[in-house]
Amino acid sequence: MAESMPLWQQHRLQLESYGKAGYNFDPERSHEYTAANGWRIDDYETDLPAEAPGPPVPGGSWEAAREVLRNYTFPPPDLITGIFPPDSPLDNRTMVLRGRFLIFTFWFGVRISGLTDEVRTTPDGQEQVWGYNYRTLEGHFERGQIDFTVHKQFATGKVDFRIHAFSQVGRISNPFYWLGFKLFGRMLQRRFAHKSMKRMRAQVDAALAKSA
Repeated sequence: MAESMPLWQQHRLQLESYGKAGYNFDPERSHEYTAANGWRIDDYETDLPAEAPGPPVPGGSWEAAREVLRNYTFPPPDLITGIFPPDSPLDNRTMVLRGRFLIFTFWFGVRISGLTDEVRTTPDGQEQVWGYNYRTLEGHFERGQIDFTVHKQFATGKVDFRIHAFSQVGRISNPFYWLGFKLFGRMLQRRFAHKSMKRMRAQVDAALAKSA
């Protein structure tokens, strides 16, 4: 019976618990979280189907990517599944992340802490940017922040999806888990990013084909 319930209802108690949890790092010191200070800095980018120059086209690639991002369906489910009430506001949303590796399943908490919806002026001209970041909560094996954004350049029509993150291994009391994360954590971070890029492209392509 329980397995037929939506995941967010199955894990309601975890969601409530993480909803009260604090971050496991100090966001106010983000300027200190650099490679020189022992933090991992990651940047990934992938092109999505281009649009005509100008602001985002209704029903186009940029809007399709925004919906994929909003629904958090781009992460590879064999690695990460985001669990949250579907009607919860995006801003300040708490999510339980189910991580899988080999025979292990891990549970982590994160919270969306900032939304982006703006026109930016860049060296290549104006671009429309939409996205959000989330930060790790107490109990997470890592500490840090990851930003997901979709961009549309007005001058060229180029659309892309970007991931930016800073992270560091957190406190892991179980020595077996600590060793496993030390050995495989970096590989899993990269696999998450590359698979997320691939899934974003595939889901945008599918949305555009459906609306054609």
